[in-house]
Amino acid sequence: MDRRALLTSGATAAALAATGGVARAAEPRPTPVPSDAALARSLGFRSAHADVNGTRLHYVIGGQGSPLVLMGGWPQTWWQFRKVMPALARRHRVVVVDIRGMGGSAKPATGYDKKTMARDVRELIAVLGLGRVDVAGHDIGAMVGHSLAANHPEAVRRLALLDVAHPDESMYDLTLVPRPDQPFFLWWFAFNQVPLLPEALLAGRFRLLVDHLCGLMLKDQGAIADRDRSIYADAYSSPDAVRAANGWYRAFAQDVLDRRAHPRLALPVLGLVNEDNPDQLAVPLRRHVVDPAIRVVRGSGHYLAEERPDAVAGELLAFFGA
Repeated sequence: MDRRALLTSGATAAALAATGGVARAAEPRPTPVPSDAALARSLGFRSAHADVNGTRLHYVIGGQGSPLVLMGGWPQTWWQFRKVMPALARRHRVVVVDIRGMGGSAKPATGYDKKTMARDVRELIAVLGLGRVDVAGHDIGAMVGHSLAANHPEAVRRLALLDVAHPDESMYDLTLVPRPDQPFFLWWFAFNQVPLLPEALLAGRFRLLVDHLCGLMLKDQGAIADRDRSIYADAYSSPDAVRAANGWYRAFAQDVLDRRAHPRLALPVLGLVNEDNPDQLAVPLRRHVVDPAIRVVRGSGHYLAEERPDAVAGELLAFFGA
């Protein structure tokens, strides 16, 4: 090997060693992130915590009227509902929950099956003295919402599910290797199941994943602005936060088993779906709900409440009433 090649080889090896053997992509510069309390105040809400079911949940609360519980999903926090919260709060006492493992909530070692997470929320409802509530969930929060209605029917009046269904046997048929004419597939459902590796790769680099998913599942990239993406990336910046969130995915096999014991839901259920993949929610809803109402949110990808907040708020207000 000549001297130039040797120097090049040595520099490459040193660079790889400095990055743990992985050449790093350029990462966006971090944007300062306000606290949950400051973000909640900016919307006229209050940030708080409650100890329930052996864990600690963060939530924000505001508004007046009948109680409405909102739950979000991955890779976001309660902040994903920021655009619809003020409108909903004019008619409802709105409680937006960081589910177990999310954002300001605790990140215990276990308990990420949706039945346990539903119990968390059931106990929060009791602690807050809300009585029977309306529930809306997106993504992982929709899975928890379905489990809450199935396991604690005394607590839920009406249920809205945004773009995602509770895991069932069909989850085992998801595509891992896409066909040439299939540009979209849920690769992270498998990646997030892998022990330890996602935590090692994503801790401190989570903004890369947030931007990738926004690019994949938003029609309007401006719907989740740089500041909002930084808020989400910060919430998942530690290895513990990545591990906890991936716990939602690693519990899917248990969720499938638990769903077998669910009755078909007979309470009023609204499904809001994106226009590109409506069947991902509509088909399982018709299997597991007696008479679901299904609405397509036009002009939106997966992040419905951020991309089409007026349409989502309007559908929720019409469904839940006063």
